[in-house]
Amino acid sequence: MVKPSPPGSKESKRNGSKFGIKGFSVGRMAGAIIGLVAVGLFLAITEPMFLSWGNILNIFRAQSVVFILAIGMTFVILTGGLDLSVASATGFCAMILGLSIRAGLGPVPAMLVCIVAGLGLGLFNGFLIGIARISFFVVTLGTLSIYASVILVVTGGTTVSLFAYPTFSPIQVLANRDIGPIPIILLIIVAFYLIAWVVLHRTPFGRAVYATGSNPEAARLNGLNVPLTLMLVYTIAGLMAGLGGIQQTGRLTAAIPVVDPNQMLAVIAAVLIGGMSLRGGEGGLLGTFLGVLFLGMIQNGLTLKGVSAFWQGTVTGSILIMAVGLAVLRESEFRTKLARALRRKQPDETVGPPPEG
Repeated sequence: MVKPSPPGSKESKRNGSKFGIKGFSVGRMAGAIIGLVAVGLFLAITEPMFLSWGNILNIFRAQSVVFILAIGMTFVILTGGLDLSVASATGFCAMILGLSIRAGLGPVPAMLVCIVAGLGLGLFNGFLIGIARISFFVVTLGTLSIYASVILVVTGGTTVSLFAYPTFSPIQVLANRDIGPIPIILLIIVAFYLIAWVVLHRTPFGRAVYATGSNPEAARLNGLNVPLTLMLVYTIAGLMAGLGGIQQTGRLTAAIPVVDPNQMLAVIAAVLIGGMSLRGGEGGLLGTFLGVLFLGMIQNGLTLKGVSAFWQGTVTGSILIMAVGLAVLRESEFRTKLARALRRKQPDETVGPPPEG
């Protein structure tokens, strides 16, 4: 049986609390910070347009969907899971939004239907993973295919164009217009991250998320409902897929039936670049934000350099491998240091008195 660390113990202090909350750590985000500075300096020197305000805003707009989806992925990975269906769920929700607009719904009802669809998809994943206890890899790999297939079946593989529908105009405004010099979607993204940060760091549910990723058995012994926590984090991922579907449709002015495979890679890579551990329980939303920004800067740099867009998948995949490799190296170094510290603290064996006689 795994015993939870008592409050005030060294293990509890390392985790941040008895529930295993990790404290703010610049070290975990060092890769993202160094990458941002290095790539930023290189592009600022070699591409005069890089530091223009218009180009900076283009980076945020181009990565707006990834910024949104990465919030849900952060919750999932913090529990030690992974959602491979995120891109398919986003495409599914975007198609629901497009069909709702085409059916005559107003912008607000159509967006609500899209969000509810995302919640439903996430709840379905969460039920199978948290309650039915099926492997997250099996469930999300299966739903990745299911959601993408349903899109094609419903639409017949045709794009749902929304440019000519007046009720679509408010959605397009949210996705593309500015308030003064700031894009509306950037303000929305910042609001989403602030809300998610409060949920993670100021609520019992946030403590349960970190605890589940750190040590599920210890979390259970502390009275936490681990299956419910797992179900809720995947539901949050579904919610973000619904919101991401709205932004994706607004930017494209259409709901497309083809799922972008690079989108899933970009979301996972961004979260891991930001210092998240695939083992769960470590990392946070600031690192995720920096990870998405780093990927956006890389892709923007490739565009400014005239590199074909076909290479972006190769770059994203390579960065994902390096991010996972660095995470494994970091965790192995930590385990080595911990083992050495424990060996040093072991009491020396004492030799008992010689036998009488």
